[in-house]
Amino acid sequence: MRVIAGRFRSRKLKGPGKLKLRPTSDRLRETLFNVLGPSVGDSLFVDLYAGTGAIGIEAISRGARETIFVESHPAAARLIRANLGTLGIRAGTELIEADARKGLARIAERRLVADFIFLDPPYEATEESLRVLEYLDASHLVAPYGLVIVEHPHKVELPQVFARLERTRVLEQGDATLTFYRLAAAA
Repeated sequence: MRVIAGRFRSRKLKGPGKLKLRPTSDRLRETLFNVLGPSVGDSLFVDLYAGTGAIGIEAISRGARETIFVESHPAAARLIRANLGTLGIRAGTELIEADARKGLARIAERRLVADFIFLDPPYEATEESLRVLEYLDASHLVAPYGLVIVEHPHKVELPQVFARLERTRVLEQGDATLTFYRLAAAA
């Protein structure tokens, strides 16, 4: 695993080793950030189910103002800290050790709104994506023109619309799919 572009381009990241994590592939990460483009610069980026931290670190490398990692597994949280330490990243990051909804609640308590929220729960936990999307739909965590991006297996189709969020794009690559949501008024 490596950082694809930006300030930390081509720097290696520690992989999951024996941890039962499924990091987003370099190729899919590159596709994601090509779609997001320069809008990542100066953004607040939230990386849920952060695992190795590769998505959030890519956001930092591409100029995100702040990245919040949310990870409930203690060994994965240590891996994120190690990857941040290896790259010398200290400012503009926060690691919340909690499940996704508790992490989002902590962010909401601070009245933050995120430009990007990326969620990649374990592929076998299909219902988890729906629960988090419903939570985000009811919250005020998504910036007016922000994006919620879900990585999931290609065989799973997520809803077109929620009360406030609506699907705007679906990208398939191999066995993975990225589904993008915006607030309906911003679409």
